[in-house]
Amino acid sequence: MSYANLYSLVQWTDKPPTLSPQASSIIKLVVALTICFILYLQALSSKSSSSTNATTPRLRFHGRLPLTAIGIVLLIFWSWSFLRFPQSGGSVAHPIGPLLSAALAQHDIWLQQASTSNSLSEAVEEYKRRYKRNPPPGFDGWHRYAKERFSVVIDDFDNLMDDLQLFWAVKPSEIRRRTREALSDPWNEVAEIRIRSGKAEIGLDVKPTHRWMLDGVIAMMKNYIDKIPDMDLGFNINDEPRVAISYNDMQDLHADSAPSEPPKSNPSNETSKDRAAGWNISDPSSPEKLFIDYSFQPTFHSHGSISCHPSSFARRSHLWDTYPLCTDCFAPHSNGLLFSNWTLSASPCHQPDLAHLHGFYLSPAAFKPSKVLYPVFSQSKAAGYADIRYPSPWNYIDKAVYRPDNEHPDPPFAKKESTLFWRGATSEGLSRYGEWKGMARQRLVHLANNSTATFHILLPSFPHASPNVRYQPTYTIHEVPSSKLSNLGLNISSIALVNKIDRCWDDDCPAQLREFGVVGPSDFQSHWQYKYLVDLDGAGFSGRFIPFLQSRSLPFKVAGVFREWWDGRVTA
Repeated sequence: MSYANLYSLVQWTDKPPTLSPQASSIIKLVVALTICFILYLQALSSKSSSSTNATTPRLRFHGRLPLTAIGIVLLIFWSWSFLRFPQSGGSVAHPIGPLLSAALAQHDIWLQQASTSNSLSEAVEEYKRRYKRNPPPGFDGWHRYAKERFSVVIDDFDNLMDDLQLFWAVKPSEIRRRTREALSDPWNEVAEIRIRSGKAEIGLDVKPTHRWMLDGVIAMMKNYIDKIPDMDLGFNINDEPRVAISYNDMQDLHADSAPSEPPKSNPSNETSKDRAAGWNISDPSSPEKLFIDYSFQPTFHSHGSISCHPSSFARRSHLWDTYPLCTDCFAPHSNGLLFSNWTLSASPCHQPDLAHLHGFYLSPAAFKPSKVLYPVFSQSKAAGYADIRYPSPWNYIDKAVYRPDNEHPDPPFAKKESTLFWRGATSEGLSRYGEWKGMARQRLVHLANNSTATFHILLPSFPHASPNVRYQPTYTIHEVPSSKLSNLGLNISSIALVNKIDRCWDDDCPAQLREFGVVGPSDFQSHWQYKYLVDLDGAGFSGRFIPFLQSRSLPFKVAGVFREWWDGRVTA
């Protein structure tokens, strides 16, 4: 079940925000499972600390576990698995353990296939076997570069191939023309990086507020820029994705992009000669507008779902009544009440309710899409979009970095504060007519801070035993008032909006301020003092996720819309 579906349980009317009556008990159970899981980890960590050195708790979250378990963490955060437990009595089995074990096993399988070759020749053959094409010229240089840096991914290019697949249906000369066309008008907000003779430079007319993005891209390429042939690249300077292709066009492109013959046995390892001349296009302009401004208006049905099959739930249904929970919307990526498919959960095709549950679909602040396949590089994209994803410069320059110091250390997990922590802005979309009531960030803050009901929480009980005796805890459901959660050693109220309410017009600004309030800013490095960190997308991807993974804290990834370059490596 996606976070958006569960957030839809929180309903607003013209009156102050309240919970849907028929959904009130479910929301409490959803929050309770999060609390239950955190307390379960606390109990195990405390137990480990009592029998071993306090600086080396049994549960380690710095290293492989966050990478392999992040999908399961999302599952745990937004699933209702403990509903299977009786309201009385106890159980010796906790649903979290098997889920974590399954995730680790799945990740190990992925890791093994990510690097199966032992030499360049084997890597070439593996590439041909998987993708039915020859590796590109310069593959030997890339292979050497990856091996020198001990990369654990040598043979897996699935994400890259998925993003580039459609472009195999377009002639190279047409790709160059479309690139130049997109770059020719600054209004398109597609910025240029030009590579000539092993050097990269930023094109003209780049907004000063976005130049850091292009500087970051060049910084990422500096170690291998001399190996990249001459070309021009177009980078989306907005957060939102840009290329939305219709279902029929998508099918035609997929059909035309399939390899027509087996890979050649002795392909050339050289790029075409005089490439720079191929980019000198005198008049790339088109009589039609390339990109259309859809900012500040609903986009789900006009762009977000057009890649879906015409008979899909999203294409044939418009959910005008947003009050009841759409159970049919989350059923395809769920197993009963359990979240079961992280990849499918991003698809809008079976979730028409997403039209009302995220700012990108409700009212994006800067959205200029095209329905033509332009080669635009973006830091993230929603399912169905055809942007080419690349690693965000945000994580390669001083925007959001993991840099603990003496003032802001990253202590062992067991010594961190037992707090579920998030700080963010109202940057998801622009609200003028109450759209904020459906935006994910605002609903998260409401959910974390406005619930006053009793929660049903599955808590472990450890019998008294000597350190050398193995024993199994018993798990029993308890009713805990929200006011008493702090007695369990957990703080869930440190989720707040920062500084001021942005991206709103008219009465929507003071309305949000009255509902949520704001807190002052905090140093990004102060995150490491907390055990549990929430990562939530805004207008696009969240730049905090990678630093969170580097820390000893446990990140809760709440991202049902935007996916980044690492998405295929997430286990769920």
